[in-house]
Amino acid sequence: MTNAFERKTKRDAAEVRAEIQRAREQIASSAEALRHEVAVRTDWREWVRRKPALFLMGAFAAGFLIARRLT
Repeated sequence: MTNAFERKTKRDAAEVRAEIQRAREQIASSAEALRHEVAVRTDWREWVRRKPALFLMGAFAAGFLIARRLT
């Protein structure tokens, strides 16, 4: 009876270790995907590439306001 219990415990422990390893890999993969998504969303160059006219108008307005204050 003890042998059956020990085998079951060892098998369960191995299954638990494997499940923990799968969970670690899934968390690492999710964290990497999140890092990539945050980097893409916060990249100002990508925003300028997507809407160049908007940023050009903003740059013109900022330059105009700065020039008015200095003169």
